[in-house]
Amino acid sequence: MKHILITGGAGFIGANFVNYFSEKYSEYHIINLDALTYAANQEHIKLDEEALDRYTFIEGNICDRKLLESLFKTYNIKGVLHFAAESHVDNSIKKPDVFIETNVKGTFNLIDVAYKYWMEKPFTFKEGYHDCKFLHVSTDEVYGTLGETGLFTEETPYAPNSPYSASKASSDMIIRSYHHTYGMNTVITNCSNNYGPFQHNEKLIPTIIRKALTGEAIPIYGDGLNVRDWLYVKDHCTGIDLAYHTGKLGEVYNIGGRNEQTNLYIVNKICEILDQKIPANESYKKLISFVEDRAGHDKRYAIDATKIETELGWQASENFDSGIIKTVNWYLKK
Repeated sequence: MKHILITGGAGFIGANFVNYFSEKYSEYHIINLDALTYAANQEHIKLDEEALDRYTFIEGNICDRKLLESLFKTYNIKGVLHFAAESHVDNSIKKPDVFIETNVKGTFNLIDVAYKYWMEKPFTFKEGYHDCKFLHVSTDEVYGTLGETGLFTEETPYAPNSPYSASKASSDMIIRSYHHTYGMNTVITNCSNNYGPFQHNEKLIPTIIRKALTGEAIPIYGDGLNVRDWLYVKDHCTGIDLAYHTGKLGEVYNIGGRNEQTNLYIVNKICEILDQKIPANESYKKLISFVEDRAGHDKRYAIDATKIETELGWQASENFDSGIIKTVNWYLKK
């Protein structure tokens, strides 16, 4: 059985991936390393008894190099899927140092430990470690902002505009350097905005649902016309799976849902769904409240997913209308 390390596997995307990956593959033993910060929850890992036999959870931080070294030795790690990251832009504006520590230093620790465990020297793998691979999960925010037209491609120059996106851009460059300098087997994925089950309450869609159901004002930044490309989290998981198993080494793959929507459309759509499912005395839209815009708020993100679609055969299963209903239903059940 092959032992792989998944970092941040108790977070939103990570937990969805662990559940998906464990069900699909029986040949892997998953070691899930998560610091269990405020945004993580072990209860989101839903495995049957057979899958649990192939699963080990370790509470710990990717900034702890000695811990990483011991995990690689103890479990003979031969693959890494790196999800662990601080990810909330508002938090990065308030405490950028935390983002630099985790996203930059933590990512460096992880890839450097993997390099020293898998390889004798640059471009020379140890016997039995030639197939070891490191996949780094990143974001479209590293590309900066778009105007009214155009899409982010894998060739778009990096232009991060927040401490969060700057820290992720830095981590991407670290991974890239270990492929080109040391010959490591790396793949980077950059995704658009995810939504779906297990997302933390601080994010936009859970906030809209939570505030509506409690009758509180639903805060929307600025004029609400900032545009994001929305990707259902299960579709993101299938894209990462394909990139890890069949992606070309050293390459970057953008994973997007081709579902561009303004924040104003999102909040109105969710309110309409809630009006039908749990009608109140008046429409939940009455709760929409415009608040001071976020500092440095990027206007538009949109991903061109042609590369992963054509080269790896990936395709999103959900459009926004189907995905948002599944998401609202999950939160209502929760």
